[in-house]
Amino acid sequence: MERVTTTAQLAYLKGHGTENDFVIVPDPDNTVDLPASAVAALCDRRAGIGGDGLLHVVRSAAHPEARAMAGEAEWFMDYRNGDGSTVEMCGNGVRVFARYLQRAGLVEDGDIAVATRGGVKQVHLAKGADGDITVSMGRAVLPEDGATVTVGGRSWPARNVNMGNPHAVAFVEDLEHAGDLYSPPPFSPATVYPAGANVEFVVDRGERHVAMRVYERGAGETRSCGTGACAVAVAAARRDGADPSVTGAPVTYAVDVLGGRLTITERPDGEIEMTGPAVIVAEGTIDADWWETALD
Repeated sequence: MERVTTTAQLAYLKGHGTENDFVIVPDPDNTVDLPASAVAALCDRRAGIGGDGLLHVVRSAAHPEARAMAGEAEWFMDYRNGDGSTVEMCGNGVRVFARYLQRAGLVEDGDIAVATRGGVKQVHLAKGADGDITVSMGRAVLPEDGATVTVGGRSWPARNVNMGNPHAVAFVEDLEHAGDLYSPPPFSPATVYPAGANVEFVVDRGERHVAMRVYERGAGETRSCGTGACAVAVAAARRDGADPSVTGAPVTYAVDVLGGRLTITERPDGEIEMTGPAVIVAEGTIDADWWETALD
């Protein structure tokens, strides 16, 4: 099928999940050309629409990376970071993606499946446009090798948690110790995360209640990170002696992010569920002349 490089009617929407915000580009038949430079231009907060990332909405059968999942999930979340790079999974993005499908009348309330580069994710849409959305995030992988994160002369051991993408979770005394997070927090040894990592800084707020800041690969500090919140809850459960695979009981943590609160539950079989809001705030069309310039 011919790829579209310019169009006067390239539709977009803007949405967020706990203020982790995204440009949404509906493209069921995968005809829109989205090179990294164009994605970065769309996500630019001054010269574009602005967002931490982009959600390219494609039917699984129409995308070469998702065709094998088409029998399980009709829709594929072709997620891109704000710099245009691809990424395996985005928890807040999945909720916003599902909210768009609901708003567009492409799915019904209740249970749906969404294909991602991190596999097929099961999503539950509460009834109504403002209901919370729960995503089954799969199981965490806990590599034995960890890293040390260093900011401003302070260093902390970081738990290595993989949620389909890599995370380094550091428990700190004060979230301000994370610094400005304009650039990736240094970690060592670099070999632990050869493709880089999302780095979470975490403090305790109460029993089964933590708060975090996060530096996301390809995006910088964001107001929220769904996979990061899951990684934080998993790391906290191990630290607190509440590993569900050991205790036989599910454990739930409230995880405060800069943009709100996510509720993370890990079950004894390792399955992790994330619940939180998702909001569509705007929609429109992209100017054809601007788009042609973005593609240059």
